[in-house]
Amino acid sequence: MALVGNDMNQRCIRDMKSATVDRLSRFNSLRGRQVDACEFWDVVVVTAMDERQKDAYEDKIRRKLGDIVLPLGIPYKVFSDPPGCKIGNGGSTLYALQQLSDIYGKALCKMRVLLIHAGGLSQRLPSASAFGKIFTTMPLGDPFYEMLELKLAMYVDFPSHMKPGVLVTCADDIELYSIADDNRLAFNKPGFTALAHPSPLSVGTTHGVFVLEPCEDSAFLQMENRSCLRFLHKPSIEKMRESDAVCKRKSDYFPICDLEFVYTDSTYYMDFDTSQRLLNVLKEFGPLECEIDAYGDFLQALGPQATIEYTCNTANVTNQDSSLVEVRQKIFHLLRGTPLNVILLNNSQFYHIGTTSEYLSHLTEVDGLRSMLSLESWAYSEHPGKNIDKASCVIYSILHPSCSVGAGSVVEHSRLEQGASVGSGTLVSHCWVSPDLSVPDGVFMQTLCVSQQDRSGFVTVAFGVDDNLKCSVGAAASMEGLTLCGVTLDTCVSRWGLGGKALRFSGDISHCSLWNACLFPVCADEQRSFSVSLKMLQAVLGGSAFELQDTKLISLQEALQCRNVLEMQNVRNRLDYDHTDKIPVIVD
Repeated sequence: MALVGNDMNQRCIRDMKSATVDRLSRFNSLRGRQVDACEFWDVVVVTAMDERQKDAYEDKIRRKLGDIVLPLGIPYKVFSDPPGCKIGNGGSTLYALQQLSDIYGKALCKMRVLLIHAGGLSQRLPSASAFGKIFTTMPLGDPFYEMLELKLAMYVDFPSHMKPGVLVTCADDIELYSIADDNRLAFNKPGFTALAHPSPLSVGTTHGVFVLEPCEDSAFLQMENRSCLRFLHKPSIEKMRESDAVCKRKSDYFPICDLEFVYTDSTYYMDFDTSQRLLNVLKEFGPLECEIDAYGDFLQALGPQATIEYTCNTANVTNQDSSLVEVRQKIFHLLRGTPLNVILLNNSQFYHIGTTSEYLSHLTEVDGLRSMLSLESWAYSEHPGKNIDKASCVIYSILHPSCSVGAGSVVEHSRLEQGASVGSGTLVSHCWVSPDLSVPDGVFMQTLCVSQQDRSGFVTVAFGVDDNLKCSVGAAASMEGLTLCGVTLDTCVSRWGLGGKALRFSGDISHCSLWNACLFPVCADEQRSFSVSLKMLQAVLGGSAFELQDTKLISLQEALQCRNVLEMQNVRNRLDYDHTDKIPVIVD
């Protein structure tokens, strides 16, 4: 969604960067100290998809508090979804509200809550699956930032201008903006208040779009408070035009070059009374058995032009359930007539970091987010050699001076020994790369520590950056419908010498995908694990053969189910440098 610098008014860029630096500075002043009332959130909530993820998130937050990298003196809560079916971020919102009510009771009516949705498998950004997107390392800050700190920094102004209620956001997006010095971004109106960003019409087709109340004022303001007539969820361009959602640019001081644009959604606030009304959904239906969207299913019920028709539209629903329409209609009737106030951030950019391609581009492209946040290209790592492309990013890693990293690639929490190389557009995460190994262009490789039957080992998963891990077929016999790095899975299996064996899929075998395909061997050490998976990948890309020895193969799904997050964190912590030889050593 971000635009390159040449397409943005330079004054817009300058103002946005200046405002961002100021927010980062203010947040840094809060890190590691007791915060006062009104200068920060009363409680920060992170949602998790299950108890296992909840435990991992709580451990990470405890470590952060112990390392005094977060503001102190407030509770950080992690709430997991109940066991059973997937309930979506809307369902997570409802259960989080219920748990807050159970914990704080009447005191909740005076609290300002930040609710960050971080639960999920992260199938489109598998490098974040082990720790969660909310703990994705960013090459920024000292102590370094993860997405959690970055979210807190970007919202550092909000609590002091917010009435009791809940601010709802997601773990994989970043909003940057500037407003005039005499303006304040306030969440103080009843109902919902949403942030809105000018975006090309093409972006509106994959986001929520606001239909605004007409305004006579032709003057351009960096921030405007408007009322919304209706909210459209992933509408077609034709639908945007029919609904009068399309606006015309009225100033050269604007972050996008398109003459026509729409206002798209990101973060929103609901006041305390509205949040309590929503709890009636759980009171009536009890445990949810369907997937609810915190944006499409809540915001489409708002505004004077909202109609109930959307409740029957399941075009954008992954898993349909018979109760979905009924629950949606209950939400519509509960929220009907509730105001939807919109804060137009006319000089703003919304950045999504939900896929591997987005992660790579945002961290390596000179313009865009890297420039706006002044992200480092060589962060917390040994001094770079001559063969590290300037349009790459190395985070908390150890590279021998003879190593090379291609343009558009990210190396994180890894070790590359003498002569090792990484191609272009590639992501290497938590890997130990032995001497002279060459990682191809356009791939993702990550080593996970796993524990099975009281034994520990390592699994290195490898995919193409653009592989669709969600795409599934109905049976293992239909492997031609699945592709790894552009090669059908049955061909891959043949090149690995497994043609005579039935490929195993973990979990629900009625949905066979790259996510649950048992492709990767469990090895005793990191280097061996990486080397074997790399040879498998090279055989696929080169059309050659690689005979897999008799070894247990597991899927990424299984590796995550038995991952040892504590040991992976310990591996991160043990990384140190041998400054003489420039090779990694482990410090006990």
